[in-house]
Amino acid sequence: MQGERALVTGSTSGIGKAVATRFAEEGAAVCVTGRDAARGAAVVEQIERVGGTGVFIPADLNDEAACGKLVEAAAAALGGLTVLVNNAAGGEGGDGPIADVSTHAWDAVFRVNVTAPFWLCRAAIVPMQAAGHGAIINVSTRQAERASKGFTAYVASKSALNGLTRAIAVDYAADNIRCNTLSPGYVLNERRDRDLAPERRERYEAMHLTRLGVADDIAHAAVYLASRESEYLTGINLQLDGGSSIARGLVLG
Repeated sequence: MQGERALVTGSTSGIGKAVATRFAEEGAAVCVTGRDAARGAAVVEQIERVGGTGVFIPADLNDEAACGKLVEAAAAALGGLTVLVNNAAGGEGGDGPIADVSTHAWDAVFRVNVTAPFWLCRAAIVPMQAAGHGAIINVSTRQAERASKGFTAYVASKSALNGLTRAIAVDYAADNIRCNTLSPGYVLNERRDRDLAPERRERYEAMHLTRLGVADDIAHAAVYLASRESEYLTGINLQLDGGSSIARGLVLG
């Protein structure tokens, strides 16, 4: 990824942090973004320790103007923009079976999972066209294809994100801008799963044919989709889920 200039949303922890640091290790200049300045600075420090170039720019992705300004600031700081990873997501609060989902909760989930990526992609097209190439990666979920109970807004929003990927891929292929989706299975999270009970972990493991995912699994795939090595790929949904999208494992997740 030498010479690439990447913006990775939700990159102060978890999958986004792993993607940002891996991009830097592969030679890209990276803009880290989120709302926690201390964690953002820590990620930039980690990038610099491996000899990479990183900058942290805070942003509230719920705001249209902020998304546009984030892309502009990232491009200015990095000397252009050729890669966008829409990793930031939400959907826990207020979601459930459709009869229990308020319009407010529905709108909130769609705003962060679909509308913010739309704003960011729209803004990123211009510097990518100027660069002569670009790669957009939208991080979705296996649940967009095989839903779990009680996640109506989350499943619907990620399905919409998958559709956005295909539309962008079709519209901007002539500009040498590619757009692909990554759909992880259950990925262990450093904060959420710190106290994961053994029986719960066993249940999650049983959903997969291989093992539970870790953030680096997603980062490796993101490097491939962001680099010239995958320039023949656009509009795909890469199910990176330990086989859980093709079989039930031992239990239905």
